[in-house]
Amino acid sequence: MNNKRIIIAIDGHSSCGKSTFAKAIAARLGYIFIDTGAMYRAVTLYALEHGAISGCIADEEKIEAMLGDININFRFNPERGASDIYVNGDMVEGKIRTIEVSNCVSAVSSIGAVRSKLVAMQQEMGRGGGVVMDGRDIGTVVFPNAELKIYMTADAMVRAERRYKELTAKGDNVSLEEIYENVVSRDKADMSRAISPLRKADDAIVLDNSHMSVEEQMAWFDREYQRVLGC
Repeated sequence: MNNKRIIIAIDGHSSCGKSTFAKAIAARLGYIFIDTGAMYRAVTLYALEHGAISGCIADEEKIEAMLGDININFRFNPERGASDIYVNGDMVEGKIRTIEVSNCVSAVSSIGAVRSKLVAMQQEMGRGGGVVMDGRDIGTVVFPNAELKIYMTADAMVRAERRYKELTAKGDNVSLEEIYENVVSRDKADMSRAISPLRKADDAIVLDNSHMSVEEQMAWFDREYQRVLGC
């Protein structure tokens, strides 16, 4: 059996299940899961709470000045069987998943200083392998030499419906139309930004999970993982 611990980079569009997929892979392999999207959401939340965003217009100078005051870390939560994200010691896992943060995160993640800080943190977290990391630029910028790169996508309406079910299950008062518009606008923002835009790495494998069950996605992963390891 091949015991090599590799870096698995998962990129793709918003709300296509990247984090759920990455968590399942990490649990199966005994790897560390790093939710980079949560890190950008955490900075966005901090900026919102400290008056650096108005109407989803980010004040870049204010946010850059705040970066030194933001400490982000993950702590395993045995009740959830997953890691929660903390900002300056406060658990913000629920706060970063709101539609307000979702609507503003692209404006924050496009700021060069924010990306530089978080990319450096992500590279340090993943040093040595044995990690699964998902985001928008993991296979292209953070870990361009990752042994396995996956580019996830799904139909925009399918993604909106998934997100709608997730938010309404938590009691959030949102509409499917609002979620769909957010998904489409985030795709456009993520793919057109000047710094580290979302794109498929040349050596990434595409996984369109529009009509795939969780079990089917994991079976697909098992085949690709064994192929990479040469088993």
